[in-house]
Amino acid sequence: MGEAIERFFGSLPARAPAVLRGPTRGRLQIDLTTGNRTEHWYLELAPGAVRVTREQLPADAIFTISAELFEELATGRQAGMAAVLRNEATFSGNVMLLLVFRRFFPDPPGVRDPRETAREHVRRSG
Repeated sequence: MGEAIERFFGSLPARAPAVLRGPTRGRLQIDLTTGNRTEHWYLELAPGAVRVTREQLPADAIFTISAELFEELATGRQAGMAAVLRNEATFSGNVMLLLVFRRFFPDPPGVRDPRETAREHVRRSG
């Protein structure tokens, strides 16, 4: 497994207070596939906190994706929902967990918040 993936999962507990602000809680299993091998990561999500483990736990949702594509998500080179919509990743269970989890992924390079773009437009024309 790539170093970027290890770093990504290792960073989640410290980033959780800023990312997990809502009331959503549950267990998310992330299955990373490489050829015939699957590695499992388990996340216990709660308001302001996440526990990352490799121990097998019952899950409220399962996100299955290739390790290669997950590394692209973890480094901001791809978007998670787009991968699901392109059928390059699968998801089952409580969809709110995926929607909350995707907030941990960085934006792709060059992506700008549309609100900031609109503010700049107003400043230039005003």
